[in-house]
Amino acid sequence: MSFPLLTATAVLPAVGAVATAAVPAARRTAAKWLALAVSLGTFALAVAILVRFDPGGARYQLTESHSWIAAFGVRYELGVDGIAVALIGLTALLVPFVMLAGWHDADPLETGSRRWRPTQGFFALILALEAMVIISFEATDVFLFYIFFEAMLIPLYFLIGGFGDRAHEHGEKAASTQRSYAAVKFLLYNLVGGLIMLAAVIGLYVVAGSFSLTEIAQARANGSLHMATGVERWLFLGFFFAFAVKAPLWPLHTWLPNAMQESTAPVAVLITAVVDKVGTFAMLRFCLQLFPEASKWATPVILVLALISIIYGALLAVGQRDIKRLIAYASISHFGFIIMGIFAMTSQGQSGATLYMVNHGLSTAVLMLIAGFLISRRGSRLIADYGGVQKVAPVLAGTFLIGGLATLSLPGLAPFVSEFLVLVGTFTRYPAVGVVATFGIVLAALYTLVLYQRTMTGPVRKEVSAMPDLRVRELVVVAPLIVLLVFLGVYPKPVTDIVNPAVKQTMSDVHKTDPKPEMEAAK
Repeated sequence: MSFPLLTATAVLPAVGAVATAAVPAARRTAAKWLALAVSLGTFALAVAILVRFDPGGARYQLTESHSWIAAFGVRYELGVDGIAVALIGLTALLVPFVMLAGWHDADPLETGSRRWRPTQGFFALILALEAMVIISFEATDVFLFYIFFEAMLIPLYFLIGGFGDRAHEHGEKAASTQRSYAAVKFLLYNLVGGLIMLAAVIGLYVVAGSFSLTEIAQARANGSLHMATGVERWLFLGFFFAFAVKAPLWPLHTWLPNAMQESTAPVAVLITAVVDKVGTFAMLRFCLQLFPEASKWATPVILVLALISIIYGALLAVGQRDIKRLIAYASISHFGFIIMGIFAMTSQGQSGATLYMVNHGLSTAVLMLIAGFLISRRGSRLIADYGGVQKVAPVLAGTFLIGGLATLSLPGLAPFVSEFLVLVGTFTRYPAVGVVATFGIVLAALYTLVLYQRTMTGPVRKEVSAMPDLRVRELVVVAPLIVLLVFLGVYPKPVTDIVNPAVKQTMSDVHKTDPKPEMEAAK
């Protein structure tokens, strides 16, 4: 029996979460180091998955399958394709940096009580969330996926509501109220989506007699399982609605700006760079594989919604006064590009969308974490409270600029390649959609450069005149991520080689081929 590598990668952070939570109240520093060590161990296991994965091999590899709830046909089934491997790697990579960035975010302001353990709780919740996200990427049993798709709401609810940003212009009481509101809104939106998905999961079992993704997809491919058109469309909508809430897609996006605004910067990174990717990943793995005809039927409407997300998110980002809300609306725009690439139904579009998930995770992590360092120094999230920072903290300003340039997809940085592939893949099949989507790039340049200009340039405001530059710990957080942004911007092949075979198989599932270029006849 081979070593259960996929299980180990999810179990290690889960066990680490319990161990971190159990550390005595007076040993906060020990709890931090324990959690960081566990996250690094999880990253090592993710690297082992990458090494053992063969892009040219079977679709799902390192598979595990065990009976779980036999009476209902539920199995503990895991397996990874190239898309899942890339996203597991992204998750395991970001969590250690998130922990380092939030090293002091949960330290109690009042240290007199030795029984209160917010630090242990904060780091334990991050590890628990990591475990649930990883197993969501690994699950090939639909019911197993659903359980962890919903369970990840619990640690994230407490991370938003219990460990919010301390920079609030209206005092701690107002901050507590806003955090509670953001956490409840996040939970309600996602619970509604999850309940609708649960009905669809049950309906799928009634129709297919199984929860196994591989069994259902194979049965659909060989013709032994036929779904009535109406049934398939309703089931697709049930799954897609839940994934669109998580993604988030307009008009189901409104929980994200509140959640990111009220969270600490590291938690905001977990939300938009890690958790939200589960939604777009699930569209590729479940919607397109299980419901290929319904996916094609819904494509025109989904492309319109994605296009609205791109333009709407970018326009609202332009007008934001709050740094974190600006980044949140920018992310909504970027998720529009990802979803557009998925449903363009071209290999370039879906490869670009998968690469975009990885690159957006890196670029948003850089920008949001540096914004968090900036906010912690000034004690304000408002753009108007800054000015001239580059003169007193040039390294902070320089890294902030790089994160911003990555967000607007500057050539030479990683997001450019993925955004270019998405636009090319969309234009070849839906040229009008591709043309309109390019306006999102123009708006991205506007909100990014205006943000930098207002915060970093101009006269030095009195409140930032003594602002310290990035410290060693903060440089350790952002420098490797910036190196990756540059490396993947120049040489994306290591990621595309992993994801492209899975994209081709997904295209085969929906019986789509790339449009052939039209050539004018020779005169």
